[in-house]
Amino acid sequence: MASAGIGVTEPDIEDLLAPMSARSLVASALLGSHPPALPGRMLVAMAERFAINGGTTRVALSRMVERGELTNDEGVYTLAGPLLERQERQDRSRRRADPDPWDGTWEQAIVTATGRTSSERTKVRKALGSLGLGERREGVWMRPANLDSDRLPFARAVADEQVAWYRVAPLQGDVAQDLAHRLFDVDGWATTARALQAAIHTAQTELHGHDDAVVAGFNLASATLRHLVHDPQLPPALAPCCWPAEALRQAYEDYEHAYQQLLRRFLRSVP
Repeated sequence: MASAGIGVTEPDIEDLLAPMSARSLVASALLGSHPPALPGRMLVAMAERFAINGGTTRVALSRMVERGELTNDEGVYTLAGPLLERQERQDRSRRRADPDPWDGTWEQAIVTATGRTSSERTKVRKALGSLGLGERREGVWMRPANLDSDRLPFARAVADEQVAWYRVAPLQGDVAQDLAHRLFDVDGWATTARALQAAIHTAQTELHGHDDAVVAGFNLASATLRHLVHDPQLPPALAPCCWPAEALRQAYEDYEHAYQQLLRRFLRSVP
C-alpha cells in the first residue's frame, strides 16, 4: 500500500469492495431503492449475478423478515425497523446537512445502565455511532453539538434506555480540535474518501454498455454510501483543510445516475 501521509496508509480499494453476504446484498439493494421495496425474484436474480445461489438468498430474506428488518407482501420485500432508519441515515449522508451555527458546545452521552448484557452493550454502541457520536473512553461518547437533536428517533430511543445526555461547556481552540481527532478517525476517513473518489472516476467510464459492470458498480456504490454514513460532519471550525466529503458526495451522485441506468436495464431483463 502506498503512503497517504504521516501516520495514514492508503487503503486498498479491493478490501473496501469485499464480497457481500446474501443479507448484505439484499439490504444494500433495498437501501438504495426509493421506495425501499423490490420483488423477491429480482433480489434473487441480483444475488445470482453475485454468485449467491437462490436458496441462500431466500433463507436470508426469511430471516430478515423474522428479525423485523423486512416485510413481505405477496413476494415484495420492503425495508422495516432499524434498516428503514438506516436508509434515512444513508440518505442524510448523501447531502451535507446545513446544521445550526455551532456554539462550541458538545453533546455527551454517558452510559448509566448497570448489569448490561453483551447484546445490550452492542445495541447502545451501534445506536450512539449511528447518532454520530464517538467514544472518548469506555461509557463516554461525545460529538460537537451541531446536528439536529431529533435525528434518528429509533437510534435515540435505544440509546435513551442506557445513557444520560449532557451538553458540555465550550472547549477552546486546539483542545476542541484535538478532541475531534480523538473521537473520530479524521485522517483515515479523508484518505479512504479520496481513494473512493478516484475509484469512482475510473469506474465511470466502464458503466456504459457493459452489463458485467453491474456487480463491480454495485459494490463500489455500496462501499461509498457506507463510507459517507460515517462522515463525522464536523463543524467548519473543527474540520481539517480540504475535507473531501463534498467532493466524494458529488462524485457519487454523478456515478450513481449512470449506474442506475445500468441497473434498471439489468432488472428489466429479469423474467
